[in-house]
Amino acid sequence: MTTVAVLGTGIMGAPMARNMAQAGLTVRAWNRTRDKADPLTQHGVTVHDTAAEAVAGASLIVTVLSAVDAVLDTMTDDVLAAVDDGAVWLQMGSVGVDGTRRLQVLAEKSGIDFVDAPVSGTRQPAEDGNLTVIASGRPDLREPARPVFEAVGSSTVWVGDEPGTASKLKLVSISWVLAATAGVSEAIALAEGLGLDPALFLDFIKGGAVDLGYAHIKGAMMISGNYPTNFPARWAEKDAGLIAEAAAEAGVPLSVAPAVRSDLRRVIDEGHGDEDMAALHRARRKQ
Repeated sequence: MTTVAVLGTGIMGAPMARNMAQAGLTVRAWNRTRDKADPLTQHGVTVHDTAAEAVAGASLIVTVLSAVDAVLDTMTDDVLAAVDDGAVWLQMGSVGVDGTRRLQVLAEKSGIDFVDAPVSGTRQPAEDGNLTVIASGRPDLREPARPVFEAVGSSTVWVGDEPGTASKLKLVSISWVLAATAGVSEAIALAEGLGLDPALFLDFIKGGAVDLGYAHIKGAMMISGNYPTNFPARWAEKDAGLIAEAAAEAGVPLSVAPAVRSDLRRVIDEGHGDEDMAALHRARRKQ
């Protein structure tokens, strides 16, 4: 039976670990704050006090952490030394292009096979096992990774043999999400400024060529002023920063992502960083 070590059991990692266990995998988990991981024991997951204990004996190591520094702080020398020969490291958090490059170098120095596999989706798809896995890595690593990818996602898109390709596509997709969120916010703000019920906008686009289910989800939050967390604003701001970093390296000028990042920073500074990213509408309302 495949044994998986899941390092990081937050908003995404916890349901992913749970779905792996429900798929019949042997799952071992670790989280910096153990209290967040302990509920997983009810689902057959073994929770360990240290990351080194979790990875020992696992054939697949899954990191689902919020930033590259958190991954580097976790994958210390003692943890890397505890990884079994032949184990495969599946890096499934969003750490950007440079972050992925740094982790790949670390894996190579440690003699560990590495797959770049960020996921597309938020809290509910993670709970339902309906994430989309974007993966890149050597072809011979696809079959070993398959049980984990099938457990957490409804589809896996392999985009290349070189780690980093998947992270690039993930950033491109996030840039579109940021633009869509900002576009909905701006349309609703304009409707409100013109004295219209903003719900008229959502009703108008429904079922048409420019309709978008995402617009109705985020738009409803913006209109109500309630932002239950699907994807935290602080994570979206972090991803906007990764997009800016990658764009600068590639020499690509951007306008939307930096503007969205500015709005997100404002709402984070005001204490709303753990609300859904749609809370960026708070900044526009204040303007």
